[in-house]
Amino acid sequence: MARPSASLFIVVAALLILGGCVAKSDYLQKTAEADALARRLEAAAAENTALQVRIGQLAAEKELRAAESKDLQERLKVKSEEMVKTVQQMKNRAAELEGDAQMLKESIDLLKKTKEEAIKTVSSTYEDLLKEMKGEIEQGQVAITELKGKLTVDVVDKILFASGQAEVKPEGLEILKRVVDILRTVTDKTIRIEGHTDNVPIAGALAKRYPTNWELSAARAVNVARYLAKEGLDPSLLSAAAYGQYQPVADNETPEGRAKNRRIAIILLPKEESTTNEGTIDDPKE
Repeated sequence: MARPSASLFIVVAALLILGGCVAKSDYLQKTAEADALARRLEAAAAENTALQVRIGQLAAEKELRAAESKDLQERLKVKSEEMVKTVQQMKNRAAELEGDAQMLKESIDLLKKTKEEAIKTVSSTYEDLLKEMKGEIEQGQVAITELKGKLTVDVVDKILFASGQAEVKPEGLEILKRVVDILRTVTDKTIRIEGHTDNVPIAGALAKRYPTNWELSAARAVNVARYLAKEGLDPSLLSAAAYGQYQPVADNETPEGRAKNRRIAIILLPKEESTTNEGTIDDPKE
C-alpha cells in the first residue's frame, strides 16, 4: 500500500509544479501586454496632445483668416464705393467738358461770324471810301489800303495843313467831312488817328511851339480827332497817336518821299486789337 501512496504524491506534486509554471507564464505574458498597451496609450496620449495643439493652431489660423477676409471685404467694399464715386465724378466732369466744348465751339463760330461780318463791314467801307475819294486818290493826295480787317486812310498833310501848322485848313475839313460821312455808320471798330512827319527838324520861331516833330504830329492828330468827334463820330472809339518822323513810308532823302511821309493816317481797327493807350498820345518808340 506504500507504493501507491508515493506514486500518488509524485503525481500530485507534478501537477502542482505544472500548474505553477502555467500561471507564471500567463502573468509574464499579461505583464508584457500591459506594458505594450501602456506604451501605446502613452504614444496615443502624446499624439492626442499634438493633435490638440495642431487643432488650436488651425483654429487660430482660421480666426486670423476670417479676420483678414472680413478686413479685405471691408476694404474691397470701401474701394468699390470709392471707384463708383470716382466713376460718377468722371462722368460728371466729362459732361461738363462736353458742355464747355459745345460753348467753346459756339463761341468760335460766333467769333468767326463776327469777324466775317467785320471784314464785310470794312470791305464795304473800303469800297465806299474808294468811290468817294476817287479824285484825291488819282491825284496822290489820299491812299486807302485794307489788310486783314484793318483799313487805313492816309491823307497827305498839304491838303489838311499849312506848312508847319496844326490847324486843319478849310479844304482839309471838307476832305475829312466826306470821310466822316462814310465812317459814321461804323460802330464796331476803333478809329486811330496817327500823325506822321518827315525827318526835317523844326526850326525858327516854330520850334518854340513845336520843339520836335513829335509835338507837331501830336497836335495835328489831336485836331483831326477833335474834328471827327465834332462831326458825330463816337469819341470813345477815337484815339490819337504821334509818331513824328519814326514811321516813314517813303525815302526822306527825296522831296517826293518826304511829302509822302508827312501825312495823317486814319485807321479802322477791330476793338479787340485796340491798345490800352487809346485816347492818349502814343510813344513811337514803344
